[in-house]
Amino acid sequence: MAALLTNVGIAKLIAALFGDTHVAPLHVAWGTGTTAEAVTNTALETAASEDRTSGVKSKVTTNTTDDTYQLVGSITATGTKTISEAGLFDAATAGSMYVRGTFTGIALTTSDAIEFTVQIVLDQAA
Repeated sequence: MAALLTNVGIAKLIAALFGDTHVAPLHVAWGTGTTAEAVTNTALETAASEDRTSGVKSKVTTNTTDDTYQLVGSITATGTKTISEAGLFDAATAGSMYVRGTFTGIALTTSDAIEFTVQIVLDQAA
């Protein structure tokens, strides 16, 4: 899934470096929107009915030791739908969206689940 760190996500990360009160993005949500992600996104295009779920965060290495914030979270469908977008948020409801990505739709029926792995990589190799 191609995903973008939003402008709000960048601002929140910089604020944390300045010691501002910061809540780590721990919640994943999904939706059925198909419009490509943009850095100006502040919400999913079309959020699905399931609640955001808390994920498990970790530091992982992509290119340099501990250069990546990773969150792994799973959502289970409560009905039939085709999921085509996901986001990373700092609250279970409302809150700020750090990352949004879109992908080819995945058709689900009741009790099907998707496990999302969302990574924010701070890479100086670019």
